[in-house]
Amino acid sequence: MTRLGDMSEAEFIEHGRRAVEWVADYLGHPERYPVLAQVAPGAVRDILPRTPPRAGETMEMILGDVDRTVIPGITHWNHPSFFAYFAITASGPGILGELLASALNVNSMLWKTSPAATEMEEVVMDWLRQMLGLPDGLFGIIMDTASVASLCAIAAAREAVQDHPFREEGMVGGPRLRLYTSEQAHSSIEKAGITLGLGQRGVRKIPVDREFCMDVGALRQAVAEDRAAGWRPFCVVATVGTTSTTSVDPVPAIADVCEAEGMWLHVDGAYAGIAAVAPEFRWALAGCDRADSIVVNPHKWLFTPIDCSAFYCRRPDVLRGAFSLVPEYLRTAEGAQSTVHDFMNYGIQLGRRFRALKLWLVIRYFGWDGLAARIREHIRLGQELARWVDADPDFERMAPSPFSIVCFRYHPQTLRGRAGAGDELDRLNAALLDAVNATGQAYLSHTRLGGKLTLRMAIGNIRTTEAHVRAAWELLRTTGNRLPAVER
Repeated sequence: MTRLGDMSEAEFIEHGRRAVEWVADYLGHPERYPVLAQVAPGAVRDILPRTPPRAGETMEMILGDVDRTVIPGITHWNHPSFFAYFAITASGPGILGELLASALNVNSMLWKTSPAATEMEEVVMDWLRQMLGLPDGLFGIIMDTASVASLCAIAAAREAVQDHPFREEGMVGGPRLRLYTSEQAHSSIEKAGITLGLGQRGVRKIPVDREFCMDVGALRQAVAEDRAAGWRPFCVVATVGTTSTTSVDPVPAIADVCEAEGMWLHVDGAYAGIAAVAPEFRWALAGCDRADSIVVNPHKWLFTPIDCSAFYCRRPDVLRGAFSLVPEYLRTAEGAQSTVHDFMNYGIQLGRRFRALKLWLVIRYFGWDGLAARIREHIRLGQELARWVDADPDFERMAPSPFSIVCFRYHPQTLRGRAGAGDELDRLNAALLDAVNATGQAYLSHTRLGGKLTLRMAIGNIRTTEAHVRAAWELLRTTGNRLPAVER
């Protein structure tokens, strides 16, 4: 006879202790694993049974299969030598917060469905607002990712256009809306334009300057051209910490354009906005007090497990107007009160996890000063790496390094000043990247800047030390020297 009910309390304690011990050992000794998964496509799928088990299996067997089946196919984002993308460190207190949130398993769609989840989210978002130096009075809500937060911001910008009922009628019959962002903006902005019916043609990418920041003069010209051609400019998305180079768009000047043209200003500060937790880096958010909305990601650089994206809006009534839809079965007496927020009304999702709990644990455990110190150290390590690159005659930096990400490429002296070496340098750097990543000792990514393949090393893991950065740098140098000789 099949046993009904859940795992017993005693069994949960036994296996929970084993799982926590596994996690502690994993985080304490990450060097035992290659950073980048060393498996071929399909390898994990081929190990897994093709059909589900008919009878339940023991937790001993299941947990053992984590090591045998799952771990070989994991790229270890929690590894201190993971330098490929913006870090998403799962810190100890954040992991414990996830455990508690999973155990409570609430849906914070309405205030009534878990008052503590809603009110903690309000308070923690205000804590973070203070830490970032953003102005009082902003409405804050936690979303899953900056991609969704930016989509919601652009939807609110569309809602703010007064001369067409986009919510009721959609895009048909309305003005041709134009959204502006830089050539270096995250791809999620263009995806949001596609999703919201603007189409790719409705998203105009503004050129950048030599430091990969949005050219405000080009923005002004683009708006003027579009108005003359019958477009309706309605929104600009500026970036604080672009994905490729972490450049910071000139938000104050962009805000001037938006105010003059009656456009919504959204700031994607997913990565670099968090730097403002250290007061000396508040310059990164200059002008953001004039933005209509801004997003920063605690899961990128505030050591909170993914997903946790903090979205602030200066005009929550417009945001609510874009999304609020309350069927009878979701109406509550509390929801009619002006002091209560039903967060389902401010975005696309009805189901909402208790994400504030893990952010609450992270901020309380490390403290504002402790978080700032860790961010400060990552930036110091980034600047140190930039100095090493600049001092090496066989490498060159490809972009400014205002924070903890360095963009560079291998450029041996033998190829300096040589005509037509561009393609060869691209192949050489691709080979260097593949060779370094194949060692399992470090994991880097790449981008293209000015058409040139560029290596990108991102520092942001809470466990990364100078020793890890130096080891990766030496690996790059020694691997570069061992690559097949460049044709003379």
